[in-house]
Amino acid sequence: MNDIPDRVPTACPSCSPDLETVHEVLTTTEGGGTVTVRCSECSHVHKVQPEQESEVTLDVVVSQEGESFTANVTTAEGETIETGDEFILETDEVLSTVRVTSLELDQQKRREEAVVDDVETVWTREVDNVAVNVTVHPQDGSRNDSRSITVHVPGDYEFEVGAVDSFGDDEFEIDAVVVRDDATGYRRKRFEMDGDAVFAKDTKRVYAYDEQTSAWSAW
Repeated sequence: MNDIPDRVPTACPSCSPDLETVHEVLTTTEGGGTVTVRCSECSHVHKVQPEQESEVTLDVVVSQEGESFTANVTTAEGETIETGDEFILETDEVLSTVRVTSLELDQQKRREEAVVDDVETVWTREVDNVAVNVTVHPQDGSRNDSRSITVHVPGDYEFEVGAVDSFGDDEFEIDAVVVRDDATGYRRKRFEMDGDAVFAKDTKRVYAYDEQTSAWSAW
């Protein structure tokens, strides 16, 4: 990596050859190799070779509304990754936030948490924009005429129990929200109390009652 900070800790051959002191970075060579620094204690100017952080490249599979594509991401060795983690994936074709749904190790072993050095494939899904399934019941409470629709919303859109949402010709009052298995930070997996809210990216399914009585006419 070529990101060199403005100040670095390093030994000074003039005043502190055995202990690190703060040095101001003056110049870097092409490609981020040798760095010219000035000691903050004695102002001695000298060159150092900064330590380069070892990195690993991971294969990433991204699920996106029923389709998937593969990409790569580079991260520091020794880092721990787990289900539910989110990170920005940047490729020539896409820039999006993805969430880890599964980790594949050697011999197709699956884990919820692992050191990146041991991971062969990171399975993810996009969470910037998501598709959420909604089961809509008629106002009379009958389950026989229930229907399922899919709404497309930003990942940080909130479904709130008791609220009325409109999407195109569909308008419904939310009765319950079920949380996805890969979501974190929720006390339970199903919310049914008025005012309870779940982000769309964390929502597995919404249950609601239709707000348009005419929608249930057979003709």
